[in-house]
Amino acid sequence: MIIVMQARATEDQVRAVERRIRDLGLRPHVSQGEFRTIIGAIGDESLMRAELFAALDGVESVMPIMKPYKLASRDFHAEDTVIDVGACKVGGGTITVVAGPCSIESREQFRETALAVRRAGAVMLRGGAYKPRTSPYSFQGLGEDGLRILQDVGREAGLPTITEVMDVRELEAVARYADVIQVGARNMQNFRLLTEIGHLEKPVLLKRNPSATIEEFLMSAEYILAEGNRQVILCERGIRGFDHSTRYTLDLSAVPNIQGVSHLPVFVDPSHATGRRELVAPMALAAVAAGAQGVMVEVHPHPEKALSDGPQQLAPDAFAVMMKELAPIAGAVGRQLQKPK
Repeated sequence: MIIVMQARATEDQVRAVERRIRDLGLRPHVSQGEFRTIIGAIGDESLMRAELFAALDGVESVMPIMKPYKLASRDFHAEDTVIDVGACKVGGGTITVVAGPCSIESREQFRETALAVRRAGAVMLRGGAYKPRTSPYSFQGLGEDGLRILQDVGREAGLPTITEVMDVRELEAVARYADVIQVGARNMQNFRLLTEIGHLEKPVLLKRNPSATIEEFLMSAEYILAEGNRQVILCERGIRGFDHSTRYTLDLSAVPNIQGVSHLPVFVDPSHATGRRELVAPMALAAVAAGAQGVMVEVHPHPEKALSDGPQQLAPDAFAVMMKELAPIAGAVGRQLQKPK
């Protein structure tokens, strides 16, 4: 249920509605827009009766949210969410480009990549310290040593950093070293992990599981939002299909589909979706044309020597070409690429 406050509602009137919600054993979530304040009542729907709120001072209207994802819905928050990540503003009318290697393999490799992607125009730096791999015999990442490299190199390059957390036990360390926590596709429905992340005041990028529907994807975001963390970025990275010429099928329709029902920023990861470096740039361009507010691309100084996912990683020169091609596409859809500060 959402309670829409009158345009001139006072802070005391908003607080009174919040108290009524708590008195019923529900949780209030306040969304302050430019002209209206909307208060969401989250919890047992059998306790939600419109007449309990309609007569309160300052209340304009009371209405149910029909979608199962309440806080992620535009019914609750009509305006696009914009998230501050260092000097970057994720969401709204700009496009955020995140780049870096699949895995942090060494300080030298990561530093070389970071400086190259910054020169080309990336505004956030990615790199895996804990790597979820299909085979237990594959490179699993450098762990906390990798996190230290991530933080040190990110500061040197002047770029906010993002890395994946795989387990609740690693969450504290990842949150300490990284600016954005990534939840990978395999963990999209790890609800214990999502709940713990919801307790943090830290931006999180949530990737769609290859077998998840849009509703399931948004319900996973709801787990984080429901615990109080409103800084959620969604990332489409491909769904399972029948054609094995690409790793997955990139569902670009998910971008406008999600944006029609949710206020959360939507990114696209063409590297993991296609698994082929020659397809990464065309799909990044298509993602921006479809309205994505960010793209995440894997870049490695020597992809042929990469310890993980070499075939999908761009060399720095190819990434620089892609960035030049992105700018006019962004302009054509009324947006612009963010630039490094």
